Amino acid sequence: MANVPVQRMSQLMAKTLRDDPADAEVLSHKLLVRAGYVRRTAAGIWSWLPLGKKVLGNVERIVREEMDAIGGQEVLLPALLPREPYEATGRWNEYGGELFRLQDRKGGDYLLGPTHEEIFTLLVKDQASSYKDLPVILYQIQSKYRDEARPRAGILRGREFLMKDSYSFDTADEGLAESYALHREAYQRIFERLGLDYRIVAATAGAMGGSKSEEFLAPAEAGEDTFADCPNCDYAANTEAITYELKPVDAADVPAAEDIPTPDTPTIETLAASLGVPASATLKNLLVKVDGEVVAVGVPGDREVDMDKVEAHFAPAAVELVTVDDFTARPDLVRGYVGPQGLDKVKYIADPRVAPGTVWITGANKEHTHAKNVVAGRDFEVDEYVDVVVVQEGDPCPKCGTGLRLDRAIEIGHIFQLGRKYTDALKLDVLGQNGKPVRVTMGSYGIGVSRAVAALAEQHADDKGLVWPKEVAPADVHVVAAGKALQTELALDVSEKLAAAGVRVLVDDRAGVSPGVKFTDAELIGVPQILVAGRRSAEGVVELKDRRTGEREELPVEEAIARLTA
Repeated sequence: MANVPVQRMSQLMAKTLRDDPADAEVLSHKLLVRAGYVRRTAAGIWSWLPLGKKVLGNVERIVREEMDAIGGQEVLLPALLPREPYEATGRWNEYGGELFRLQDRKGGDYLLGPTHEEIFTLLVKDQASSYKDLPVILYQIQSKYRDEARPRAGILRGREFLMKDSYSFDTADEGLAESYALHREAYQRIFERLGLDYRIVAATAGAMGGSKSEEFLAPAEAGEDTFADCPNCDYAANTEAITYELKPVDAADVPAAEDIPTPDTPTIETLAASLGVPASATLKNLLVKVDGEVVAVGVPGDREVDMDKVEAHFAPAAVELVTVDDFTARPDLVRGYVGPQGLDKVKYIADPRVAPGTVWITGANKEHTHAKNVVAGRDFEVDEYVDVVVVQEGDPCPKCGTGLRLDRAIEIGHIFQLGRKYTDALKLDVLGQNGKPVRVTMGSYGIGVSRAVAALAEQHADDKGLVWPKEVAPADVHVVAAGKALQTELALDVSEKLAAAGVRVLVDDRAGVSPGVKFTDAELIGVPQILVAGRRSAEGVVELKDRRTGEREELPVEEAIARLTA
């Protein structure tokens, strides 16, 4: 194996910290800063120090190797992009405030790329003219930009981040399905090699569009995604993607709707208490404005409306809650007593739990009055059914009915069957076998490279610091010279021998630093093996410690070298 230069901590541009950063909320943020891997440059913008860059580079290498293995061709496209392609697909506006927009000195509009579907489509349009040029998989590993309103959690949610984005181009939907399957399998190999615990779950396409979408999630307390999985079957989904079938019921024997006086009951809680009924018997009607038009959202009274789902359903339209002024402008909307029956010029969407035939107590559109025996489909019509409730632990599995489990996770990968959304907008055709134009179909596949580092730090750490898996660690062994000249001489000699055998070595040869500080730093930095040249150095004996298990053993130097180079 090739000789690998020894990394000497006496020369390393990295300082460890004893205390957590004041603004750090999650484990990865605390440890990556304390261990000298990253430093904050500005809100959501991070600098990678030498050790951090090595870990980041190892993640890149694994991603690159597996992408090459499925026939991917690496390119590098610009991050500074023109407005026109994104305007053609509608994403110039759809991205809203998260898109970094800027102008050049001539007033031309540009953006910093959040993803590159449009630009890759134009590249293939320029390069491919025949079905013989396809299928093709192109990818890049490049910085992306999103103007997060609240960048947080260190490198987990930044405004600049490193991402692998790849794109497949096929002439038929069957080819797209094959390209999608290739990526799905490659992602499984990537995350297994990285040492990440992950789940594959059904997901929504969002602003990306397309017919099929799955996320790769790394379970972690710091995760911003909530996913559900079934303990009885193979169902798993992001809670934003969980859907239920509409199941109408028979309401033939339900009496006519009847108004009932309910003074001072403007909330579900006060109404249920006043009538002595469970909140689940009531119908909650939340009013929102969609591009300025009032829309009512109906859910059972014991459930909350998931505004992320509502916003996703109406995207790219702007969604906001109604205000007191809106009620003043619409006297027919009685605050606290709104019911779907008799609503005028208000679109009514409802969760599938408000199925035809279900019976409710709901507002009567009069002050201090509700109505009972209000039947969906008889007394009011639902304009559109949308899954809009916040999913709860124990909700039935859509596949088998067993109660779902919920967990938090970090999104580390996302794959989409985009279809022809972008190729239609940008008119990407090739000549087919019959000599006629064929509209190309497309897939998009992303991995958060820098985010994967944070996910690893979340999953591979203990109360002493980081515990990197071997393939992504900044070194294979951390050699510690426990103070005196003899120990330092031995530590450097062992380091050079290991490096000559191709072992990646980080050696703590800092003068004037106590052994206790060096041991603490070694555990904080998290290299898989720690070799200590200590009290028995004069005998040619060193201590070898496994960082993950804590197991330690005293060995003759040559035996330790043999074990580390085996």
